[in-house]
Amino acid sequence: MKAWVCENPVGVESLQLRELPPPALGPGQIRVQIKAASLNFPDLLIVQNKYQMKPPLPFVPGTEFSGIVSEVGEGVRGFAIGQRVAAFGGLGGFATEVCISAALAMPLPDAFTFEDAAAFICTYATSHHALIDRAALQAGETVLILGAAGGVGTAAIQIAKAAGARVIAAASSDAKCQACKALGADATINYTTQNLRDELKTLTEGKGPNVVYDPVGGDLAEAAFRSIAWRGRYLVIGFAQGAIPSLPLNLALLKGASLVGVFWGEFAKREPGRNAKMLGELAAWYAAGKIKPVLDRVLPLEQLPVAFARMAARGVVGKVVLTNV
Repeated sequence: MKAWVCENPVGVESLQLRELPPPALGPGQIRVQIKAASLNFPDLLIVQNKYQMKPPLPFVPGTEFSGIVSEVGEGVRGFAIGQRVAAFGGLGGFATEVCISAALAMPLPDAFTFEDAAAFICTYATSHHALIDRAALQAGETVLILGAAGGVGTAAIQIAKAAGARVIAAASSDAKCQACKALGADATINYTTQNLRDELKTLTEGKGPNVVYDPVGGDLAEAAFRSIAWRGRYLVIGFAQGAIPSLPLNLALLKGASLVGVFWGEFAKREPGRNAKMLGELAAWYAAGKIKPVLDRVLPLEQLPVAFARMAARGVVGKVVLTNV
């Protein structure tokens, strides 16, 4: 098998594409011949040794992928050789095959392409868990989505619109704002050239957004939190800008607002039944055409460094996908 190997997590430049022996299949696992894998922000952090999970060295990065089951381990039920699956496996995706726990795999309906499936689970599960479960988003409410042109951002736009909400998409360029409008955003804010608070005041007639979806953090967080509506819900998704913000908690008191943490991975572990039900609903929405992953680029596996460079430069709209021919 071919795989990108990280022996020293000092950055993307240390990764090496190698020929490796196939991994051993353990009990409860399935072997997947990988057809497509997508990049998520943690994939960049983990090879820079900046992620909360520190895997033993060497490791093969790549959290999310799709493919075909080629072998089924002892004790596995519900999967068969030749079955199409997607998985959010944590590691091993930037390769031609991987062995993972069957519990991490999602059987793919026929409607899914491998490229869409590889870009689906993390972003849509995170956004659905955030908006529908944690924020209890209601039809007619207004959602502000920060970093709206990214992977989770584009998923959040589609899910919020499917729930009947009004979406204000905030992004770092006019081109990204246009991409968000094309996905269904009702209004956009270019926070590089426009004042976030002033624009929110105008767009919401002074009421503020009911829900703030924030995967960015950094210096946008306080401005967004100061603008939130009465009884608003501020969703802490991640910190793509790098800095973890310190928010004045008196703002939560004055607005009757909630600061809500969103950790889909832990939710999936602790509440597997609810997670499985959610994934089933998302698959049905995909089949119905309500949601569809935005693919920025589809590149061959060998071009992983090119894909990482585009992600690091904040040039991605949606997600970058790597394929094995």
